[in-house]
Amino acid sequence: MKLVYNIKDKPKFGQLIVFAFQQLLAILAATIAVPSIIGNGMSQSAALFGAGVGTIVYLLFTKFRSPVFLGSSFAFIGSMFAAFGGAVSTAAGHAGLIIGAAFAALVYVVIAIVIKFVGVEWLNKLMPAVVIGPTVAIIGLSLAGNAVGDALKFATNNGSAYEMSAHGWVGFICALVTLLTVMICSVYGKKMAKLIPFIIGILAGYAVAAIFTVIGIKTSNEALQVIDFSIFSNMKWLPDFTFLKAVKGFAEIDGKYIATIAVAYVPVAFVVFAEHIADHKNLSSIIDKDLLADPGLHRTLLGDGIGSLAGSIFGGCPNTTYGESVGCVAITGNASVVTILATAIIAIIISFFGPFVTFLSSIPSCVMGGVCITLYGFIAVSGLKMIQGVDLGENKNLFVVSTILITGIGGMALKIGQVTLTSVACALILGIIVNVLLSRKDNKASK
Repeated sequence: MKLVYNIKDKPKFGQLIVFAFQQLLAILAATIAVPSIIGNGMSQSAALFGAGVGTIVYLLFTKFRSPVFLGSSFAFIGSMFAAFGGAVSTAAGHAGLIIGAAFAALVYVVIAIVIKFVGVEWLNKLMPAVVIGPTVAIIGLSLAGNAVGDALKFATNNGSAYEMSAHGWVGFICALVTLLTVMICSVYGKKMAKLIPFIIGILAGYAVAAIFTVIGIKTSNEALQVIDFSIFSNMKWLPDFTFLKAVKGFAEIDGKYIATIAVAYVPVAFVVFAEHIADHKNLSSIIDKDLLADPGLHRTLLGDGIGSLAGSIFGGCPNTTYGESVGCVAITGNASVVTILATAIIAIIISFFGPFVTFLSSIPSCVMGGVCITLYGFIAVSGLKMIQGVDLGENKNLFVVSTILITGIGGMALKIGQVTLTSVACALILGIIVNVLLSRKDNKASK
């Protein structure tokens, strides 16, 4: 695609702040959702601070050549629950979060060292376009349910369809306003509007939601209330860093607990490694630059792993490269690494302003659902674009692509002991196996 701002381009300061804020909005909902899901005193502000620090670490390791933001990883949610579940106290659980992130980072470091010496050619042969293209598409398609679920947050899902109540329709209208505003700005807008469609869309959706909510409060009609303003009364003004809570907890852990943490985190790190490759292949296709070669997969892995550890020390949540960030780059055509750096700095700064973080977290799910329909859709489409040059007239290629798409869309997620192989990981692994098996004929013919 044609980029408005390439990797090394530096937008003007005023525009830079606006672009960075848009990136922040794109990754915000998921980043602060993880600590909310885990509970146990985890802080949303601290998770945001950790994401900012982790992203800066990633940029340093990649020599500022990879334009993607790192946010809280959903893949480690089960591991984080295990950290608290096996701990003798909450403080020990917070210590477990840091230890677990260190184990995951160690996996990344070891893989990075191996790749540094053996190169990535074997990886390109193992995961050619016929494998990685549909896998990237699955990353977007597997999130489709989340986007639709958020857009219809206030409707009732009976298993086969959403039953639309008055509350459901109000939320859906807010989602549609957001979605259509993003699309119109991106297609028909002038230069600046095309570069910040998400900010305009979210503001439009939030304004409509606020109008409905105020009317609902004035008329005591709960069906119109889609924004929860009560969260402002319970907001925390400063981030509550994980390492401060974990100080006393380190003295309470033993070898058995550390082994439990290792089992919970290490296998998941290998799963996330597969998704790491898919994300960077996707981003490479968008910016037309092979990130696995420059700055190199070993550098992106080190940045992701060490950045994840840094994020966990402050916010408790291991970080990962975000598809929402990649989607934002794809839609806006802004691949400026300076924008990502500014996003990280803004995330760190605003984490100390409780009212602002609370305002951002008050953006209703239906509004973010409207945005995510476009973000996740672009991830899926960019993956499908990777297989445009693949000959699907050959049964071998057809079987590889169909295996990945069906298992991924079908939700083939497998729980093996304490480890959960996500649908994306399962689809990728099966795709690699099928491609290797069916490529034996080609190898014999070439010999």
